[in-house]
Amino acid sequence: MPAIFRALASIVAWVLFIFGSLSLLGGFGRVIGGSELSLVSAYFGFGLGGLFLSVVTMKLRQMME
Repeated sequence: MPAIFRALASIVAWVLFIFGSLSLLGGFGRVIGGSELSLVSAYFGFGLGGLFLSVVTMKLRQMME
């Protein structure tokens, strides 16, 4: 595989990891702030989804080598 695909996979993995981490932190902030449950569960869902997708992306990047 060309190096550009590995670089793009790394960038996407980092973006998803940062998005997932910030979403989880936002979810914890909403729990402490006392927001409604559906909004808190959405933040946690997006956070866990982003972290899961970042792991999948890194596994795919390792397979490219």
